[in-house]
Amino acid sequence: MVMRDVVRIDEARCDGCGLCVTACAEGAIALVEGKALLVSEAHCDGLGACLGHCPQDAITVARAEAAPFDGAAAAQPAHGAGACPGSRAVSFAEPARRPGADAAGHPSALRHWPVQLHLVAPAAPYFRGADVLLAADCVAYAVGGFHRDHLAGRSLAIACPKLDVRQEVYLEKLVAMIDEAEIASLTVMVMEVPCCGGLVQLARLAAARASRRIPVDVVVAGIRGDIVSRSRADRPAGGLRLPTLTPAPAGRSSLEWEKSDRS
Repeated sequence: MVMRDVVRIDEARCDGCGLCVTACAEGAIALVEGKALLVSEAHCDGLGACLGHCPQDAITVARAEAAPFDGAAAAQPAHGAGACPGSRAVSFAEPARRPGADAAGHPSALRHWPVQLHLVAPAAPYFRGADVLLAADCVAYAVGGFHRDHLAGRSLAIACPKLDVRQEVYLEKLVAMIDEAEIASLTVMVMEVPCCGGLVQLARLAAARASRRIPVDVVVAGIRGDIVSRSRADRPAGGLRLPTLTPAPAGRSSLEWEKSDRS
């Protein structure tokens, strides 16, 4: 047992809606007799991705004596019944390359599931030592050759810096990927629209907070699918205005535009 952050659930407040069950990528929570229950402390990373999904405010993160987080075990849910299949960690074999196959077939380069940053476990096997692509949600819809030219050979996480909530969890997960999963590199792929700059800043901040140093590259795509620029994260990203990280008011994302950037 160690002292660490771990999820606590107030049974009296819980209405059994199950939203926290599907929000927990590690499968640490299950519905038991109509109430949410932390069924495995070892599967709980303590980051609190489930907090924002509870309509009754029944979930908190507290520092307490608990079993150590087991990243390897968390790659598989701690329970079966009640788990959301869309959150279950799965690694895929490399797609078969048939000689002379019609390129119009567009084989998928996706190597694992899930991919949304709230749902992925940083300690999942497909992140260990991997080259990671962190892509804004819209990128794959705008860039026609996304799988072939950008995703192939990389593990993937996707996020929306404008609409996603609790982005402080994203920061912790990216730091864990760098330090614990020991990813080899991070490529951030965003759209040229201003709101996407938040994802670049998030990656920069994670790289600065991590104890390991890895290359962080930025690829900016235009809204017509062309590549506007490529750069290292410590250099300006052409075609993209970046927000400044500022303390957020209660209930707001920790990544906010400075007033001067919003004008």
